[in-house]
Amino acid sequence: MKRYQKLLISLLLSVVTCLFAISTANPSQATNSQLSSNQVDLVNYQKQAESELISQSGDSTSQSVQLKRFSAILLGENVYPSAASSNAIGVVGAALNGNRLIVRGGFNYLSSPLRNYATDPAVPPNPNVTSGVHIHRGTSQQNGAFQYALEVQPNSDGLGGTVKGEYTLTDEQLKLLNDGGLYVDLHTQSFRAGELRGVLKA
Repeated sequence: MKRYQKLLISLLLSVVTCLFAISTANPSQATNSQLSSNQVDLVNYQKQAESELISQSGDSTSQSVQLKRFSAILLGENVYPSAASSNAIGVVGAALNGNRLIVRGGFNYLSSPLRNYATDPAVPPNPNVTSGVHIHRGTSQQNGAFQYALEVQPNSDGLGGTVKGEYTLTDEQLKLLNDGGLYVDLHTQSFRAGELRGVLKA
């Protein structure tokens, strides 16, 4: 009888060990859940950007508005050249009419609050870098020049929030956007070089 008890205990310990190993080796389940909820947010942000663009055009029927939609999923694994090990996630929806671009988005689960460029400035200093969320030129495998800062409304804990921006693009920026050559990145105190990043894609 004791032999069977030992065997049963040994079997139970093996099962518990396996379950623990699986749970620790598969952290992507939380990320998948976050992605699902953020896909809903992305649709809402996209609609906000489109509505604002149509409103600014002065045509409530949107017949004269030639909308083009862009979006970006911001993840730590997209940070180049070294991925950021982070559970944070962000989404950005954007709408383009002519050379007028409106951006709306949000982020959650940051490791720390956004980098404060007033007390921790860029090198060399750039007075246009007014927040920790930016649009840069470059593809997924390039780091490029700063283009625009997004306006940020952080949550009370500073680890989540919303972003927005409205820009009149140059012809060069317009071509970059259409060619997948503009990306959004988010800088925090823990990841000064970037915790989240994603290319704006049509």
